[in-house]
Amino acid sequence: MHTNDAFAFWDGVYAARPAATDPRPNDRLTETVASLPPGEVLDLGCGDGGDALWLARRGWHVTAVDVSAVAVERLADLARSRGLGDRVGARRHDLWESFPPGRFDLICAHYLHTPVESDRSTILRVAAYALRLGGRLLVVDHGSTAPWSWNQDPGVRYPTPLEVAAEIDLDPAAWTVERADAPRRIATGPGGRTAEVTDHVLLIRRTA
Repeated sequence: MHTNDAFAFWDGVYAARPAATDPRPNDRLTETVASLPPGEVLDLGCGDGGDALWLARRGWHVTAVDVSAVAVERLADLARSRGLGDRVGARRHDLWESFPPGRFDLICAHYLHTPVESDRSTILRVAAYALRLGGRLLVVDHGSTAPWSWNQDPGVRYPTPLEVAAEIDLDPAAWTVERADAPRRIATGPGGRTAEVTDHVLLIRRTA
C-alpha cells in the first residue's frame, strides 16, 4: 500500500467508531514516564490521544502524529476543550514518507503495527537519532492478539523486544537498552470487554 492507502485505511478505522471523550493513557507509558521530568515528547501513532493528553497534563510539550486525519482532528479538539491546546500539537503524518522535525526528550511508539507497507525498523532508528542526549525511546508492541484487534491472523508472530532492538540496530556505545520484557495485563476493549494480553516493552536511552 502507498500513502493514500494508509490514509484511507486508518481514517476508516477511526471513523467507524465513536470519538473517545476521555481516552486513557497506556499503562506502559504511565509506569515508565511518571518519574521523569517533563520536556519535549513525540507521540508516534497518537490514536485516540490518551497518551498525549496525559503527558500534557503533566507539563510535557507534546508533538502527536498519526496517519489518520480523523484521529488527529479529534485529538486537537480534545486538547483545546481541556485547555491543553498550547501543549499538544496534533499533526497528520505518514512516517513512511517523512519524520517530524525537532529534538525530543522522549519518543513513544505504542502499538505501531499496521497492515500498510512500512519499514518500521527504519522509522524507529530515525526516532532514536531524534532524541536529545539522555532522551528515551519507548516502544510498546503487542505480544499477543486481543479479541478486538483488527489483526486476527492466527499465524502472526510478534517479535520480542530484543529482536526489535536488533532490527533497529543502534550503536551500543551511544544507545543503551534500559528495559526489554514482556509483561501481561488485563486490557479493556470496545464496549468494556476485557482480556489478558501481553505487551512487548523496549526502552532505549541515548547516552552519547
